[in-house]
Amino acid sequence: MKRCNVAVVGATGAVGREMLSILEELDFPFDDLKLLATERSAGEVISCKGNDYVVEVSSPEAFEEVDIALFSAGAGASKKLAPEAVKRGTVVIDNSSAFRMDEEVPLVVPEVNPEDIFKHKGIIANPNCSTIQMVAALKPIYDRVGIERLVISTYQAVSGTGKAAMDELEEQSRAILDGKEAQSNVYPHQIAFNVLPHIDIFFNDGYTKEEMKMVNETKKIMGDDSIKVTATAARVPVFYGHAESINIETKEKLSVKEVKELLDQTSGVKVVDDPEDLSYPMQVDSEEIDDVLVGRIREDYTIDNGLNLWVVANNLRKGAALNTVQIAKRLIED
Repeated sequence: MKRCNVAVVGATGAVGREMLSILEELDFPFDDLKLLATERSAGEVISCKGNDYVVEVSSPEAFEEVDIALFSAGAGASKKLAPEAVKRGTVVIDNSSAFRMDEEVPLVVPEVNPEDIFKHKGIIANPNCSTIQMVAALKPIYDRVGIERLVISTYQAVSGTGKAAMDELEEQSRAILDGKEAQSNVYPHQIAFNVLPHIDIFFNDGYTKEEMKMVNETKKIMGDDSIKVTATAARVPVFYGHAESINIETKEKLSVKEVKELLDQTSGVKVVDDPEDLSYPMQVDSEEIDDVLVGRIREDYTIDNGLNLWVVANNLRKGAALNTVQIAKRLIED
């Protein structure tokens, strides 16, 4: 692989720090590394691959001589800075929702649609965390027999909201266990010992933005607008790891045995499915694992070609940082 100059935008955030960790783990071949964030974080020193780097303020000029920029600073920052980076010859891999549904911007999961990486015009979008793990598990099934319809329920960790949400879960849990009242600032209701059937804003039809991300992004990544998708997204009192219950109606019959064989052969996916041993994917198991875990694989007897899957993945790694770095790695490999 050729070496390149890399910038991480939003380097002091949860996903940004995870990106740096993965760059180090994968021994990503960068010559120079720039860490960019807001003025509030400027001057902070962060170590990567044995060297210390001083965080700089994100600005258009910061992208001079940067080959690849990994963005995780929110949609507002991406809309403002990504075009400026592209003007300076930088390829942007963006982890926000800013460009995901832009027809000119490829939306990529490397195990699913790697060919789309090279259709970019300067910006490549990273899908929503809950979409990434789902399509990674669905792609081999889609390729074999096609998919007619998906019904999805998600159980998403608070780290998807950020560090403040993780702090709120911890503080509320301590308060309740001490017999005190829980204070809610990040979420509209108590998250400790509770489940919120609400992620992101509500639309007029009653669906949330998170749910519609899954609907629209799935169709774009798969390249198939005919797939019928409906979703319900919930926030659960878990720190790391998103879980999903996925009901699939395929176009042709596929047995449970065939599904397991397909997934066993799929890069980035691990089957964890042994009911006799009480073995199935759990969010606590995803914290140190990059694979998408799939279990509870069984037939849905209420329809002719129905399947049920339980899918779990680390939302900060495969759901965000790892997927972004994998796209960058593919860029410089090819």
